[in-house]
Amino acid sequence: MITAIVGVSLTVGVLGLGGASASASDRSGTTGASAVAAAPKPPKGARAVVQVSPNPTVKQGQEVTITGNCGGGEKLRAVVAEMGGRSVLRNIRILEDNPKGFVAKATLDPKIGNGVGPVFVDCGGEAGVTLLVTHL
Repeated sequence: MITAIVGVSLTVGVLGLGGASASASDRSGTTGASAVAAAPKPPKGARAVVQVSPNPTVKQGQEVTITGNCGGGEKLRAVVAEMGGRSVLRNIRILEDNPKGFVAKATLDPKIGNGVGPVFVDCGGEAGVTLLVTHL
């Protein structure tokens, strides 16, 4: 059974579509860069990009690193990862709140099991989400 702590980023979805557009455009003779530039941006308020590493995680109490950018937001203000009202991450520490490249560290709850759950970031005007998978 695979369990994960979830996060789906609208930005990742758009970038994935942009990559497909770039491939089609490359075949038609236009550059990939122009095709990606033409792809629509995620909606205002959902432009922050977040990644969690390692993902999937394999140990209870394991330290993870949360990185990304604020997509035009002010700075990293918070990292939230909850499932059913229970926090999945403990001891969340923002090490760098730079909107162009933030870094935070946290540890998995020692009582977490297999699953998938969201990891949200608040960047003061922009938010982002990704999925974290636990396979213990």
